[in-house]
Amino acid sequence: MVTFREAARRVVEEGIAPSMSHQRVSQLASSDSAFPPVQKVGRSKVADWKLLRPYFVAHAKRAAGRDSRRRVEGGAADE
Repeated sequence: MVTFREAARRVVEEGIAPSMSHQRVSQLASSDSAFPPVQKVGRSKVADWKLLRPYFVAHAKRAAGRDSRRRVEGGAADE
């Protein structure tokens, strides 16, 4: 399980997307019905990275198709 802040960091670190904030992760969690299940731990929200990673890879592919600035050359989104 990772916090939204950690998920955003991993998305960028693994080259899935060129940028991501914890606020955007939270926005996607509340507005996208395809977002993996979220749990609350204290004041933080967490989700399973094994479910989040494929979600973000698919999301990045859709975003890259709409906007060339969202494309990552040779990144995980090319899988």
